[in-house]
Amino acid sequence: MTVLGFSLHPFSPSGFFRIAGDVARRSGALVLRYELTGPLDELAIPETAAPARRGGLWEETCFEFFLAVKNSPEYREFNLSPSGEWNIYRFADYREGMEEEEAFASLPFHVERDPDVLRLSLEIDLSRIVPPGGVLEAGVSAVIKKKNGELTFWALAHPGPEPDFHRRESFILEL
Repeated sequence: MTVLGFSLHPFSPSGFFRIAGDVARRSGALVLRYELTGPLDELAIPETAAPARRGGLWEETCFEFFLAVKNSPEYREFNLSPSGEWNIYRFADYREGMEEEEAFASLPFHVERDPDVLRLSLEIDLSRIVPPGGVLEAGVSAVIKKKNGELTFWALAHPGPEPDFHRRESFILEL
């Protein structure tokens, strides 16, 4: 199993925060960890809720990742809120044919909060959505909301003039 470390970059300057982590593909599973560090008291972090599927999580503080089989236009968007709420969307192509991914009835992940560190970790069975042995392209990102209402956009790469996590040029990790 190869573990790939990452560091996300803000689309525009956004204070004294850092988002880093790692991702790995192990057999039929994907293992992903995020760590947000900085003055968390400046951020609007959703309170813990019952784990449930919910839409619109990207309008608040939300950790996201995108997966696609290499050379396929189809991809999936995973949204993970520090509240425990989640969603997965399937797209036929760039921002086309958005549907909730029904292969998962739940998406258990773990959140730890300290005064200046928020950690989120996840392990999911990819066999429900990805054929075995195919190369995956992944994009890792986050939307972080400040208490003043400002949204900041973090990703491995920002290849366009606007923050857009769906652009395949930002799926720069190969698993």
